[in-house]
Amino acid sequence: MASLPDETLRKILVQIQQTAIQSQRALNLTKQQTAAKERERRILQLTIDEISHMEPNTNMYKGVGKMFVMVPRPEMEKDLKSQEKELTDDVNGLNKKMKYLEKQFNDAQSQLRDIFNSAPRS
Repeated sequence: MASLPDETLRKILVQIQQTAIQSQRALNLTKQQTAAKERERRILQLTIDEISHMEPNTNMYKGVGKMFVMVPRPEMEKDLKSQEKELTDDVNGLNKKMKYLEKQFNDAQSQLRDIFNSAPRS
């Protein structure tokens, strides 16, 4: 009978460790995605800033596949701003996900600490 609680405890420990590892991996991936989206958003902001300093009658071109199509300036600005808003929303969503994953990882670590601290010393 004494081996059953040890085996059960071992299974619980393995499960908590797996949760911690999965949370850590997902957290790292989410951080990378957030950094990439932030870079993209910053590039869009710089592009919008550059366009705003150009003369109103300047021709604007948008890349479509392997070619460029002339686009009216208001349409180009609107498109860039909508892309920026979409990236901002993505970053906000990733930040929420990151907070959840950090909490999940910290909870798993504290559970492991509690189990090891409460374990009888031999």
